[in-house]
Amino acid sequence: MPTYLLDSAQTFILNNARLLERHLFAYLFKGGARQPVVTALAAYQNADGGFGNALEPDKRCADSQPIDQEIALRVLDVVGFDESMIRKACDFLVSITTPEGGVPFSLPSVRSAPRTPWFDTVDKPPALINPTASIAGLLYKNQFQHPWLEKATQFCWRQIDNLQKPGDHDLLCIVLFLEHVPERERAEKAFQHLAPTIIAHTALDPHATGYVKMPLDYAPAPDSICRRLYDDQVIADHLGALAARQQADGCWSLTWSAVSPADELEYKGIMTIEALKTLKAYGIFK
Repeated sequence: MPTYLLDSAQTFILNNARLLERHLFAYLFKGGARQPVVTALAAYQNADGGFGNALEPDKRCADSQPIDQEIALRVLDVVGFDESMIRKACDFLVSITTPEGGVPFSLPSVRSAPRTPWFDTVDKPPALINPTASIAGLLYKNQFQHPWLEKATQFCWRQIDNLQKPGDHDLLCIVLFLEHVPERERAEKAFQHLAPTIIAHTALDPHATGYVKMPLDYAPAPDSICRRLYDDQVIADHLGALAARQQADGCWSLTWSAVSPADELEYKGIMTIEALKTLKAYGIFK
């Protein structure tokens, strides 16, 4: 990836992104320090221990939401876990876990502010594999132990064993869980069973448009569990297409409708960092 494309991304990040993404960009690509990232993330953590305040920008409520815990874990997965922050977040997860053992996608408090339609929910939402599996997977990846994890893991296995018509995001969450759950033999067997479904949900055309998931979404790094599902030429074609999708202002754009201009800019910052992380992981630039 030519240096000017990274420079262009930096210009977009500095002009438009949240403080959190600005510090993340500096940490990942400019030799920046870890602590500013952690400090910026701490501003999104509520008194109940959960993360909220539109950390995931598509819903604008201040209340802690399940998906915000996943986003926080993804940030800390990059810079290193902060034990106190994560323990409080896991305690919050215990407080919202349903009898099934998992957490809902969103809580009724999401209705207190503007949001995209997919965050609407019922008064007593059920536990779902998204985001329970991705949260569990990230905790396992970073070897973080908490009582919440045992019941969540049992819930995830039950969901995986009885999986029917999963959506793209369900599959992404399941893949993250299977990649890091300690029961490796069971995880590998489940992955092999799931592989044809993952491929069926993959847009193999590198120039596909709209809200689709592509090989690099399932395999964002060469050591991803899904990398084996796609041959080298497919990955090379998609890396080239990913680099080419950078916009003139330096960002990577959304493929869905944001709830507000602020949401769109915030998510463009996230998308830009994720695209750069993938390109760097595959050695497109150093």
